[in-house]
Amino acid sequence: MSQLTLDLLPELAPTLENFIAGANRECLQQLRALRDGQRVHRFIYLWGLPGCGRSHLARALARGQAPGGQAPGGHAPGGQMGRSQASGGMADPDGIEPAGDGTEPAAPSLLVVDDVHRLGPDDQIALFRQFIAAAAQPQRAIVTTGDRPPLALALRDDLRSRLGAGLVFELQVLDDTARALALEQAAQARGVALSADLIPWLLTHHSRDMRVLLATFEALDRYALARKRPITLPLLREWLAEPTGKML
Repeated sequence: MSQLTLDLLPELAPTLENFIAGANRECLQQLRALRDGQRVHRFIYLWGLPGCGRSHLARALARGQAPGGQAPGGHAPGGQMGRSQASGGMADPDGIEPAGDGTEPAAPSLLVVDDVHRLGPDDQIALFRQFIAAAAQPQRAIVTTGDRPPLALALRDDLRSRLGAGLVFELQVLDDTARALALEQAAQARGVALSADLIPWLLTHHSRDMRVLLATFEALDRYALARKRPITLPLLREWLAEPTGKML
């Protein structure tokens, strides 16, 4: 029964609404406009250090729905290119698939490619062709992410040029105030209360990487639920002393 209860916990799916912008407000504003169908800036590249939120934003765009319920496009994760799916979900990891005549790749209205620095030679060509096609179609847009500025990427010269030709945002890692807000938001999404001393202790004694902090909170929430106890600092210390807690 306890496992069933844990399985029913809501997943914290990435959305533009639950992204804590911090110093990245301008970037978030542009992505919202793109999601909502505006095509003033159709090509956007996001880069930054691990934990800056670039994959969160990529997945949020792919999952998000534009007004009227129209799915915005496809998402190619982890340096993979793929065919857009009607649901706006994950793209096919085996490469861009041809259309019915076997000549042209599928053309999503919004293509999102995460971690372009991991693209292989064939996928680099496929993405470059998507840029060429999108340039002639005003309703198409492409959002890409990487771990460094466009010109520093170890990619084809023509692709690097395309990546850097649109809007380029360097995402800033959250400060402690924004990290605390993100944890409070995660707690609210799960309908749980945190003791006032728990978040400051985490930010002082634990990893400051946002992904690790959120994973810690989610695991602690499950631990507290299984024991029917509130989430407090003593409970956190108890859990961290156990083998499962030491893994984070």
